[in-house]
Amino acid sequence: MAQKPSIPKGTRDFSPVEVAKRDYIFTTIKSVFQTFGFQSIETPSFENSETLMGKYGEEGDRLIFKILNSGDYLSKADENLLASKDSQKLTSVISEKALRYDLTVPFARYVVQHQNEIEFPFKRYQIQPVWRADRPQKGRFREFYQCDADVVGSDSLWQEVDFVQLYDTVFTKLGLNGVTVKMNNRKILSGIAEIIDASDKLIDFTVALDKLDKIGKEGVTKEMLEKGISEEAIEKVAPLFDFTGTNQEKLNQLANMLASSVEGTKGVEELRFIIDTIETIGLQSANLTLDVTLARGLNYYTGAIFEVAAPEGVKMGSIGGGGRYDDLTGIFGLKDMSGVGISFGLDRIYLVLEELGLFEEVAQPRPDILFINFGNEEALYATKAIAKLRAEGIKSELYPSDAKMKKQMMYANKRNIPFVVLVGSKEIEEGTYTLKNMSTGEQLVYKLNELLQVVINS
Repeated sequence: MAQKPSIPKGTRDFSPVEVAKRDYIFTTIKSVFQTFGFQSIETPSFENSETLMGKYGEEGDRLIFKILNSGDYLSKADENLLASKDSQKLTSVISEKALRYDLTVPFARYVVQHQNEIEFPFKRYQIQPVWRADRPQKGRFREFYQCDADVVGSDSLWQEVDFVQLYDTVFTKLGLNGVTVKMNNRKILSGIAEIIDASDKLIDFTVALDKLDKIGKEGVTKEMLEKGISEEAIEKVAPLFDFTGTNQEKLNQLANMLASSVEGTKGVEELRFIIDTIETIGLQSANLTLDVTLARGLNYYTGAIFEVAAPEGVKMGSIGGGGRYDDLTGIFGLKDMSGVGISFGLDRIYLVLEELGLFEEVAQPRPDILFINFGNEEALYATKAIAKLRAEGIKSELYPSDAKMKKQMMYANKRNIPFVVLVGSKEIEEGTYTLKNMSTGEQLVYKLNELLQVVINS
């Protein structure tokens, strides 16, 4: 009995309709990237293991898909090593390559490797799949696309301003109005930890603060105390538990709270520049808000932090995020190369657009016109016309076999093809084509040039 075909867990097939919708998102984002001056690069699906390993922490290393060496990969392994059954040590011997885990580390490698060919500041975008050996669950896959844009070689805050506008432009073009671009600054979080004498507990502090919406003030206070943050320290940051008001009011509260911290004050000044500039320029449909609980990427972000939330009423995690990093390329020996980057969560954006019915205008993959096949002579006559129609950019197709008329018409209906052409001996003799409008059922006879204009103008 034949084995039932399947795909690996955590991967997906996409139907023509789904691919058309995903392409719509890709095309929209790409066009905006290019409008903003970004250049596209691509890197290999797999990298040398040494490029990836050790860059994502212990948990990240565990989730990297390793590729076995070609040939008899066990022949070079030491017998004692094989006998020890130590998979971590054995992996480095039998696997020298791995599938990329994200686009960021390969991008850093690319910048260092090609630094003499790149014109800095370098504005790059990249849309490619990545792989993670994660446990598959709803919304989490082992193979998925990342969609990144970065600028390296510049510490100017105008880049952050540009990225806020870029997010706004993309989501406006997608019809996804009302997204919220949340912003914070790593220096502000460091400053808060400094003034409460808990710099060594920065991660514990921010993780607890980030749960404010879920567990409330009492829950956050309890968690901070459990992590060794004193009551006196918590009292100092109590205003953050009721941190409301306009962006300007929030900035003023932070400026007062962090007046004694040089690092914190600098973070406030950086955010104030970005927010003031955006308020002066204005946004098309997005909202920009200061969110002091935002603490993503603390292991590598050194300045601005971004996160994008779907419009109010849509239950979805973040649909984008990013931030500034001061030394991304340092892991490969190129020091002090400041950069800032953002990403788009393609799969979540797809789900939000689906939920809000914003895919209705996406053209489905189908021909504009189908020629019915009545036999080889008629098919040859039709094929000559199809070549001319395709040259004019009209999607045209000949049904591949002279099946029954009913079957061919059913094919046209199921694919929502708007026009069908019927060609018999009479049409061949007169040099004409009978065009049937599948919506109205109307059938009219045309010369090829006339038929072309009818389809173009429909």
